[in-house]
Parts: sequence; structure tokens; C-alpha cells
Amino acid sequence: MSEVMDVGEIKCSSGYGKPPWIFKGSALYQLHLVKAETARACIPKEFRLVEAFGYTLGGFFLASYDDSPAGVFDELVVIAGLAWNPPTSCARWAAKVLVNSNEACDHGRKEVGLPSQIARFSKSITAMTAQPKNKDIGILNAIGMGATFNSPRDHMNVQVTEWDDLDTKDTCNINLTTVVPALNEKWMGPAVKISLPSYSGHTEHNPNLLKYSCQIECRVRAVKPAVVSGPSPILYHDRVHYSDQRRCNTMDSTAKEHIDNGKNLIMSVMLSKPILALEFNCLKMQVEAPTVVSPSSRSS
Repeated sequence: MSEVMDVGEIKCSSGYGKPPWIFKGSALYQLHLVKAETARACIPKEFRLVEAFGYTLGGFFLASYDDSPAGVFDELVVIAGLAWNPPTSCARWAAKVLVNSNEACDHGRKEVGLPSQIARFSKSITAMTAQPKNKDIGILNAIGMGATFNSPRDHMNVQVTEWDDLDTKDTCNINLTTVVPALNEKWMGPAVKISLPSYSGHTEHNPNLLKYSCQIECRVRAVKPAVVSGPSPILYHDRVHYSDQRRCNTMDSTAKEHIDNGKNLIMSVMLSKPILALEFNCLKMQVEAPTVVSPSSRSS
């Protein structure tokens, strides 16, 4: 049984003022092991990549805001990995930001230096058939955590479709266990405060390299990682080899190659191996004004 919620309409609102900007709602923060070669292709050469054994820490941040300067909207932030600006500064790098708010997109591009794009978010909920309870989770029930790890749970499917000037293209389909709690479930995890520093900029709308911070207060708990599906990415070197064989490197085909390769890199990040998924409830996120990264502090 599936219940469909139509949230595809692009929302326009006003309300951005002086920073800090406050966003309230809920989110899924999923961490992935991303191949260093994939992440390095997304991060400006001015930064070094934090990596170990050929991998860095990336993933995505899928949020639904019910109160923000741009009103109600959804957001998907694709995180390529961790960038390092010697000697000490380390922060996330967003390779793509998809939102269904024109104002949030415009603000992200111009004020925060994010690679924001307009997208449609479509959501549906599938009710799962109940199964006999597992006797082994009795101790978890006693402390209020049984409903989190017991199965099955209802599933939510989120389809994110990026809007293009020429056409529309499915960026990814995300399937995840719903955050809708059982009637007797009250445990949403401990209240925590988290600081998430991020780099941005180096875009058409904001060429400067920037750094900003997201101060988060929320209830957090570990959940089953979302299952991500989408068009299979084609490796860049395979595309180059194919292009060399065709020998048709016109300006138009080169531009299209660049765009397609960017989308392949985004899907490579999204389809990489998940290692941890965190559900943020009662979310309050305070975004500070970005500061320009001094050229003298960039790595060579």
C-alpha cells in the first residue's frame, strides 16, 4: 500500500535577512566511504583531500525544513568529502545542492557560494506487512529502542529530479526506512549540539573560496542507511577514451561532456558505500555568514 505526497511544486518565498540564518525541521545525515579519485575531481585544487587507504568521508544530507527564511522546502546536499586547508582547517565540501525553493537556490548560490540547483522532490510511503516480534530485542524495548531496530518498518521513497534548462533528469532515487515512529515509540535519541564546518564557493555565481559553519541542535539516533539508486555513472576515463575514438571534440560536445561527467561524479558519491546514517529530529540549524578563505592560507 502506498500513500503519495505531492511535494513537486517549486516554492517561492521571501524572508532572508542578515545572518545567522535559522532552519528548523528534520534530516537524514548519511556518511559514505567515497573513493579519493572521485572526491578529488569535485574539490578545488586549492584544497587537499583528507583521505586514508584511497577513501575519504562523504555522503549526503537530506533535509525537510518546516521553518526557514525561505519558508517550507526540501534539500539534498551531496558531500564529496573532507577538504583540508593547511595547516589546521578541515571541512566538508558540497559537490551539489538540490532544493525545491527558488529563493533558497538563489541565496545558496550568491550568498553562500553553493552549487545549488532547483529540483522536484516527490515522496511516497509504503506500509510494510507486520512480522512476529523478535524475542531477542526485549532488552531494547525495555530502554525504548526496540522500535528503532525491529523490522519491518514503513518505507519512504524520495525521488529527487533536477531541473535542467533543456530537460529534466533523475539525479537519484532514495529509499529509506521511515522516521514515522510507532504509536508507543517516544525515544528519538539524545539531545546533542554539533558543529559542521563547510567550504564552498569557486562557482559561477561566487568565485571566491569560502568557509562557513552550521551549528546544529537536535535529537539524534542511528537508523538503517538509505538505499540509493539511480543511473549508473560512467567513468570519466571511459568517456575520454570513447571521445578519443570518435575524435569529435567540438565545443558543444566538450561542454556536454563536462556536464555529464559532473553528474556522473555526483552519482558516484551517492552510490558509494554507506557506513553510518543519523536521523536528526527537532532540528535547529544556525548557518553563519561565510568568510573568504585567504589566498595566503591555501595549500600549494
